[in-house]
Amino acid sequence: MDAMRSATRDEEGLKRRFWEKLKRVAGKIPFAEDLLAAFYCATDAKTPSRVKLILLGAIAYFVFPMDAVSDFLPLLGFADDAAVLAAAITQVAGSITEDHRLKARETLGQLTPEQP
Repeated sequence: MDAMRSATRDEEGLKRRFWEKLKRVAGKIPFAEDLLAAFYCATDAKTPSRVKLILLGAIAYFVFPMDAVSDFLPLLGFADDAAVLAAAITQVAGSITEDHRLKARETLGQLTPEQP
């Protein structure tokens, strides 16, 4: 828990680790668009501090290497990340705007190859 608190305090380091991990796994996780929308909301200057804190906590859990369930396990590896993100989004759903979602879709399209 202390490591996650530290990760949310180091916002620039968290952003860097977020992008590194997302680029590796974007095509493998079904919640990538929600994760990106949450990221864009958390880094939006207009987002209230309480919302940013909740979303940054979920993002820190995503990038933190010591999950409850290891990310390298097939099918189950990202289930805990998805659950934490879903809980965070439920708490702040009204703050994630259509602009955040649109930017997430655009970014995801650039990160993942087109499916035939």
